[in-house]
Amino acid sequence: MPSASAIRSQIEAALAPRIPSALTPKPRILRPRTATGIAELDALLDGGLPIGALSELVGPECSGRTSVALSLVAQRTGAGNVCAWVDGCDGLDPESAAAAGVDLRRLLWVRCGRTERTAQPGAGSSFRLPEKYFAPAAAKKGLHGGGFGPHPRTEGKGMPEAIGGWLRPESVAARCAEPLPRPRREHESIAPVSPHPVARANRRNPSDTPWKRMEQALRATDLLLQAGGFAAIVLDLAGLAPECVSRVPQATWFRYRAAAERAQSALVLLTQYPCAKSGGEVLLRLEAGEPRCDESTVFTGMSHRVELERQRFAEPASNLLWMRKPQQRESGARWRTQCPWTGTR
Repeated sequence: MPSASAIRSQIEAALAPRIPSALTPKPRILRPRTATGIAELDALLDGGLPIGALSELVGPECSGRTSVALSLVAQRTGAGNVCAWVDGCDGLDPESAAAAGVDLRRLLWVRCGRTERTAQPGAGSSFRLPEKYFAPAAAKKGLHGGGFGPHPRTEGKGMPEAIGGWLRPESVAARCAEPLPRPRREHESIAPVSPHPVARANRRNPSDTPWKRMEQALRATDLLLQAGGFAAIVLDLAGLAPECVSRVPQATWFRYRAAAERAQSALVLLTQYPCAKSGGEVLLRLEAGEPRCDESTVFTGMSHRVELERQRFAEPASNLLWMRKPQQRESGARWRTQCPWTGTR
């Protein structure tokens, strides 16, 4: 009687054309990761950013936050996946994204704080004040506006009205000691009018505030995570003030992490200072980049430095238990970016 291993080999050989490894399922990866496209950063993160978790990229301006996120999105869209970019500060440049290798046909760009400015006539929210609320124009002095005195015909203009108002009964009574009731002044209503197209374009939108943008970005991210189907979602709040982003409740980041785990999506948060805290799995702090001038007078790129401050589930180097304190691994990495005009080097 053949053994169980022989029977298993025969069954797998018979089903190999239709079901490869029918009786040998593939090992399940507990913590899958996606490559960022930067070799130095992927080596630091043991393969890349985690899938189904929240990762924070923190740093000042020109530190490489957007470059890392664009490189990640380029890797995912290049593999045929769909990604989303929630732009809370309206700072994404599509041309730079396309130059970084992002397939714009597979990228959903959510621009927060943008509203329709071409309103219909009569539907504008601005008001046109009457002329009496503005400073009067300077009077022209001189004969016909340029001589040595006013025109003789204008000297007595308005005199009958002034004398008539002075001789009215109420005016005469006002000069006496008897108090008179003050007439109640009716409030003047100003009807809204449609502003000029140029004025509409230059006028500041009342809903275009950091709080409104952040609220729209958080709602859009929540809807995308609940809908599913996105391999990577980038929430860009780097352009907003830290005091605004730090007021997001901690429960929001925990809810996003749970939703990303259910949808198996890599959620990346771009901020100036860390705010997710324990809600994020990976925290990368990027330092301000240093310009590179490989040529004498040509700017060729930037040199970036990143520090891994937190990683919840670090892969052990081996199964050996050290009796002493093991050697600490490097927690930082450096990489270089080059400008498109420099070409291949």
